[in-house]
Amino acid sequence: MLRKYLQRFPFIAITRGMTPEYALPCADALADAGFTIIETPLNSPDALLSIERLATKFPDLLIGAGTVTTLEQVHAVKAAGGRIIVSPHCDTEIIAETKALGLVSVPGVATPTEAFRALQAGADALKLFPAEMLSPAIVKALLAVLPHDTMVIPVGGIDAENWTNYYAAGASAFGLGSSLYTPTMTIDEIGANATKIAASWNKNGDSTQ
Repeated sequence: MLRKYLQRFPFIAITRGMTPEYALPCADALADAGFTIIETPLNSPDALLSIERLATKFPDLLIGAGTVTTLEQVHAVKAAGGRIIVSPHCDTEIIAETKALGLVSVPGVATPTEAFRALQAGADALKLFPAEMLSPAIVKALLAVLPHDTMVIPVGGIDAENWTNYYAAGASAFGLGSSLYTPTMTIDEIGANATKIAASWNKNGDSTQ
């Protein structure tokens, strides 16, 4: 399921700090630009309520949570209608429970050991985090030893310009945080950032790899 969404548009919107009141207009702006996946980190205000509203209003988008660190949170996200679980770390129990509940699992990894452990536990893709310390050269070297169909998603410091370097190294998709969304941005600013990302993808997406 995850690959289907990423093939349409390989960027995940990370809306850290978003409030439930802001969730629907923010998602409208993101969807208009082409985003198909929205991740609301659980350390955002009333994150589960935002996820519930988004999942209800946008059933065609892949809605879920980031910063998931406990098994209880996995169950709470599912109950809210979320379908993707993203973690900052590699916890095999969280991965296994996520898959047992029929959800998409994207744990955070930063080393080959973590990457193989996550895949063995059933992860659908690997969140390479923090990308600021994982250069495109490191991504390329990591992919050389991982199974050939592994989806890797750099997160942390990714913007409308530097994603192309990671894409050329073999990254499948990208998580966008503050370069796309912060709680202080207006809907127009978020829409402009999202449109900038879409324009960059349309210009570079087919020719970088």
